[in-house]
Amino acid sequence: MKPAGVFAGIFLLVAVYCAVDPFKHGAFSEFPGFEVHKVVMPAWSELPLEKDTLNLLQKSEIKFRDVLHGPESIAFDPQGRGPYTGVADGRVVMWNGQKWVDFAYTSPNRSSICDPKPNSTPLSFVKNEHICGRPLGLRFDKRTGDLYIADAYFGLLKVGPEGGLATTVSTHAEGVPLTFTNDLDVDDQGNIYFTDSSTKYRRRNFLQLVFSAEDSGRVLKYNQATKETTVLVRNLQFPNGVSLSKDGSFFVYCEGSRGRLSKYWLKGEKSGSSEALANLPGFPDNVRANERGDFWVAIHSRWTLYSYMFGEYPKLRKFLLRLPISARIHYLMHIGGRVRAVAVKYSPEGKLLQVLEDRQGKVVKAISEVEEREGKLWMGSVLASGLAVYQLEE
Repeated sequence: MKPAGVFAGIFLLVAVYCAVDPFKHGAFSEFPGFEVHKVVMPAWSELPLEKDTLNLLQKSEIKFRDVLHGPESIAFDPQGRGPYTGVADGRVVMWNGQKWVDFAYTSPNRSSICDPKPNSTPLSFVKNEHICGRPLGLRFDKRTGDLYIADAYFGLLKVGPEGGLATTVSTHAEGVPLTFTNDLDVDDQGNIYFTDSSTKYRRRNFLQLVFSAEDSGRVLKYNQATKETTVLVRNLQFPNGVSLSKDGSFFVYCEGSRGRLSKYWLKGEKSGSSEALANLPGFPDNVRANERGDFWVAIHSRWTLYSYMFGEYPKLRKFLLRLPISARIHYLMHIGGRVRAVAVKYSPEGKLLQVLEDRQGKVVKAISEVEEREGKLWMGSVLASGLAVYQLEE
């Protein structure tokens, strides 16, 4: 047989194997009905090219590496105390100036299985997240001092200034349960704008959400006066961070699968409508406004040609995901081989103002949020232990 015939036969066998996956060795074979969706991608030429060639995030200091596991969001209370952060074992903890102390819990079912163990990592707690809770986005209501928490499993909650067990604020919207509550912000009237990243996948299955790019995600509003939760934007692919503008006329939100920062108008002629604000250099997590009204976006990983093609060609993605390759390997290929932190700052008009990176992942390997306070950037990550603190240059 000629070589061309051999190669054609091998290709046919591989194609049949991937179509059938007879031995269930595909990355997501344990998820019946797993389907992939097309991501509407910007042209490759429209992606931002700016890089931090000095790797300035390598100047960051990593604090509390042995104490904080998976601190996604960072907040300071109206009196300036903190930081507060939610960690992988389901607690919200507070820095009291000398040490970290327990402040709040999101799960009424918390037990000893939730307690940190020696040599824990953020991934050590994943299997019990649905029991222990997983606090993600944190925001204080500056009027009341209440802390609002987006818990991936227990929905939207709040706890008073004294801390303790958080109480439920919202678990459904328009009859559909909150399945992956992710981030939030609070306006000056106490209304809460928040994201539900998926109505199909839970946080512990976030890789399935990443690789399927399914579009059941929502941006919602909890009305403080009526106690009702409504959907503002629907059919989103992994919506994540959300942050109000300085004047409260709009909020921005991150679209994870599309790598896009979008704006939703709350006031003016465009009230009730959304529009694209900026194409991002990679997959975003949370977004936070600083005192000047600019927005810091935490980028989980930059676009790679592999991840771009995954979004653009869903049939190719499905074919590759049926190969006997673990989800972990697919994920590493997706992010370019290793995690490396990228923080980008945008103006309210969508202009890219600053890029900070650790392109080798030597010091800051991953970030989920960037909180600017008093000349410093505080950065946490759902995938890492400790907080990174970077001193901004004048």
